[in-house]
Amino acid sequence: MRTEQDSLGELALPADVYYGIQTARAVANFRISGQGLPVAMIRAMALLKQAAARTHRSLGELEPRLADAIEAAAGEVLAGKLDAAFVVDAFQAGAGTSFHMNMNEVIANRANELLGRPLGSYDPINPNDHVNMGQSTNDVFPSAMRLAALLELPGLERALDALGDALAERASAFAHVIKSGRTHLQDAVPVTLGQEFGAYALTARRCRAKLRAAADALHELGLGGTAAGTGLNTLPAYQAAVVAELAALSKLPLRPAPDLFEAMQSLAPIGDLSAALRGTALELTRVANDFRLLASGPRTGFDELLLPAVQPGSSIMPGKINPSMAEMLNQVCFQVCGHDAAIALAVQAGQLELNVMMPVAALNLLNAITWLGNAVDAFTRRCVVGVSAREASSRAHAMNSVGLATALNPLIGYQAAAEVVKQAVKEQRSIVDVVIEQGLMTPDQAARAFSPETLTRPGKLQKE
Repeated sequence: MRTEQDSLGELALPADVYYGIQTARAVANFRISGQGLPVAMIRAMALLKQAAARTHRSLGELEPRLADAIEAAAGEVLAGKLDAAFVVDAFQAGAGTSFHMNMNEVIANRANELLGRPLGSYDPINPNDHVNMGQSTNDVFPSAMRLAALLELPGLERALDALGDALAERASAFAHVIKSGRTHLQDAVPVTLGQEFGAYALTARRCRAKLRAAADALHELGLGGTAAGTGLNTLPAYQAAVVAELAALSKLPLRPAPDLFEAMQSLAPIGDLSAALRGTALELTRVANDFRLLASGPRTGFDELLLPAVQPGSSIMPGKINPSMAEMLNQVCFQVCGHDAAIALAVQAGQLELNVMMPVAALNLLNAITWLGNAVDAFTRRCVVGVSAREASSRAHAMNSVGLATALNPLIGYQAAAEVVKQAVKEQRSIVDVVIEQGLMTPDQAARAFSPETLTRPGKLQKE
């Protein structure tokens, strides 16, 4: 064991841990969820600490030997070598001070170790005076949140791109498959399965574009505002310089926030991205539900899609196959909507110079991005890519749909066409049979009028 001291007194902690006394106090205080903040926050904060060390070295504020050791230690955090040292629960003291000090202590201890000093010595590098030089949790944590989201978002964007491509490929493959359209879950005019899938593909691409647009404001960082936005304890050149260093390290087009007070007070950019994630989840839920409906059956449902069989579907019913991947996507989308609700409450909870609810916002935002990306990727690879059409049952539904009567409107008018529908429903016959029986069309005329080519593209029937 080793003993460390802070403003509250002394505390013993294991001799070989890289965290220090403030982290140990947080661990004792916050035994809440058993999970820490997502790894993306650890990586983002480490990048920020590297950028700060470089900036202070270039401005002559930090001795090069110390700055180099801090940068090297932060590099090990980036590489995942010190992940076990980040032990603070995600639900912690407001603003994320506990997580921030966990980072400062880990980097300080490892940097001192690199300089040949024992853990817990904090000499020559102190967590507060050197690793945290010119910084405060109040400007560092919101900046790390934004950076972490930007680092995680490309994974979800790639997943949505792949989903859009897979849906578009299936749209092309299904272009010839005629099926019944359905509105209000009732028979409607025929469509092609390709037309439905083409719309799904556009949905995925639009979701991706909305996420990218919502993320733009995250590139503005309030680094340099320190405790309240005034920039106390920093040189005038620090804000622009540290953001430029962080942009170079992260390879992202980061820019200084135009107003450091607003950047500290408001979590609106986090809320905006969360809202776009919620919108994406709502759209993907709709698509997943369509997959489940179209694949329902095989004997008592729509039976228009055949989804890949990825696992047995029942512990008691032999041979049953369920739409497992679509069900998984639904569940993740529901969870993302829950994440958004928590983030919305956190966003409105800011008071005066600071919003202290940042840890819960970071947890939910980063989990939403990561989980949704993983779910979309799995749904694409294990469902969409291998989905096939049940052409015979799709065509049978289309040709038996009372929605076919819509094509009669230009010939006999809406009211007369409605009577055809009533008779077809009452006698359980097809619209085509009733039309021919009533002498409204010859069999050849009906075949042309109700062909898939006629029914699934712009145009209307002409009287002969």
